[in-house]
Amino acid sequence: MQLTDQVRELLEGAFPGGEVEVSAFSGADHLSARVRSDRFEGKSLIEQHKLVYAPVQHLISDGTIHALQITTEVT
Repeated sequence: MQLTDQVRELLEGAFPGGEVEVSAFSGADHLSARVRSDRFEGKSLIEQHKLVYAPVQHLISDGTIHALQITTEVT
């Protein structure tokens, strides 16, 4: 399974009913994630990003993901 697919599945599990797009840029370990979810309602940008980081933190901690660019949107 490609890393983009793995991250997409983790984020889709964390944001059921939301929209998730994941793509690689500048190498396979540099990812961009766009997540639309009602879970972001009323949350600051930092809080939104923490919600996105949480399900993939283990992949960041072990070096599998070197960089993760995040875009969040409220549905």
